[in-house]
Amino acid sequence: MPKMKSKRAAAKRFSVTGTGKLKRFKAYKSHILTKKTTKRKRNLRKATMMDATNEKVMKKVLPYL
Repeated sequence: MPKMKSKRAAAKRFSVTGTGKLKRFKAYKSHILTKKTTKRKRNLRKATMMDATNEKVMKKVLPYL
């Protein structure tokens, strides 16, 4: 049986915490930043947890994470 492959695009975007939850970075921080408030941009910098509804699918996509 060959090794399972993890989706590389997903592997670069998510990491696992010590408790096994998936950590992700927020979207909407790449361009058109002049109209966004400083507070909004500051909050977009922080990492957040993956939603529980998507976590089961992502764990299947990333078998070795």
